[in-house]
Amino acid sequence: MSNPSENRVYNVLFLCTHNSARSVLAEAIMNRLGAGRFKGFSAGSSPKGKVNPFAINLLDKLNYDTSVIRSKSWDEFAVPGAPRMDFVFTVCDNAANETCPVWPGQPMSAHWGVPDPSDTKGTEAEIAAAFADTHRMLYQRISIFTNLPLASLDDIALKQELDNIGRRAAALSEGA
Repeated sequence: MSNPSENRVYNVLFLCTHNSARSVLAEAIMNRLGAGRFKGFSAGSSPKGKVNPFAINLLDKLNYDTSVIRSKSWDEFAVPGAPRMDFVFTVCDNAANETCPVWPGQPMSAHWGVPDPSDTKGTEAEIAAAFADTHRMLYQRISIFTNLPLASLDDIALKQELDNIGRRAAALSEGA
């Protein structure tokens, strides 16, 4: 990552087991906040094959482009010809503990775990609130990440920053 070109677009992959909620939200947020500098992708180790309707509803309500959002396997990103990832973030604890494919180019990685809103039981309003809370947490982390001074950080400092984003944001979430 040292001395990145200012004009380069960085590919960022968000991983979660089912690729139906958290990682999909993160992909959409990255593509909005990182426009021009970062391109977001998402995938799962055991994708559900469909995006959670509460995730789509929230993204639509917040005017995100959902036309390219789909649930897919991380295998799509580990084959020749796939986009080369610069960063890989796990957003669920299960995916963080799984053996990930070997990513070409050895991207920088970190764990940014957030609770799964799909596990929320209750009324539609309570479930929608859980998805909104997950969006808020991911938005905060991705906002911090997209504002890092990548050109001035060496690999060790960058890795520390990525790990700190997950830890700081997790601590803030627990205190909320």
